[in-house]
Parts: sequence; structure tokens; C-alpha cells
Amino acid sequence: MQWRNTQSGYGWTAIGFHWLVAVAVVGLFALGWWMVELTYYDPWYRQAPAIHKAVGVLLFLVLTARLLWRWLNPSPRPLGRPWERRLARLVHGLFYLLLFALMTAGYLISTADGSAIDVFGLFSVPATISDLPEQEDIAGDVHRWLAWTVMGLVALHTLAAFKHHLIDRDDTLRRMLRPGASRR
Repeated sequence: MQWRNTQSGYGWTAIGFHWLVAVAVVGLFALGWWMVELTYYDPWYRQAPAIHKAVGVLLFLVLTARLLWRWLNPSPRPLGRPWERRLARLVHGLFYLLLFALMTAGYLISTADGSAIDVFGLFSVPATISDLPEQEDIAGDVHRWLAWTVMGLVALHTLAAFKHHLIDRDDTLRRMLRPGASRR
């Protein structure tokens, strides 16, 4: 079983990180979009934000591990034209930057009142920055705009993967689905 990346493709670890982050990001966006419409008397009023926060903290840990794995592992040989490779590097860098900024804003919202974030009863993340003027409102606005920006990048990323697969007929998408899937 191929766990590490090679020059021609990704290993199971990188593939697993990619899809785990993708599902978590899209799931958190959907949950966040849904939960802001809940009323005080809705049974999910407290539970949905608690799940959103806990998964957000876990995503932070997974994204950090993914970034470390990326630094410790060789990346496969990039595919596409030179401008596509440059754009892909830019988009991937933006993903990391925006996701960490998004989670930081979420942390600032969640801890504005000095409360820790409980992660499914396993551990808590303490409030280190709280009581800043309008912290919850400003961080909330930043969080919302970053979430929509990330989802725009997700759409661009998805369209690019399908373009490579359906139009260019290269292995860009194929090698993110399973190791050794490259035709070359």
C-alpha cells in the first residue's frame, strides 16, 4: 500500500488529508449556513454551534498535520501548462491562508465571552483573547466573508479538476483519487 507521495502521484496519506479537509470544509459551511437561521427555541440552537466549533478545532489540527505532511513529503510532478501550475500553487497557498484565517476568526467569535471551546468532551481550547471591543461581531463578519471566499475557491478548484480530467484528459484528478492511478 502506497502511503507516501511519489514523483507521479499522491500516496494514501495525502489523498486522505485532501478529502477529509474537503468534506469538513463543505460540511462546516453547510452547517454554518443552516445554523445561523435557527431560533432560540429550536432544539439545535445550542447543539449545532457546538458541533460546528468542535469540528472546526479538529479541522485546524488536521490541516496543521496536512501542512506538515506536505512539507515532509515530496510533491508529485505538477501537471498542466506553466501558467496553470503557477495558478494551482497560488490557489493551494490561498486555501491554507484563508482556512487558517477562517478558523482564527471562528475561534475569536467562540471565545469572545471568555469561554473555552469544548471539543466533543475530549478536550477544551481555552480563550486566550477575549473582551476586545466588538470582538464577536467583527470576527463574525470576517468569518462569514472568509467562508464565502473559501467556497468560491472550492468551486474554482473543483472546476479546474474537472477541466483537467474531461478536457485536458490528464491525470490531475485521477491521482487525487487513488495512488498509482496515473496513466504515465
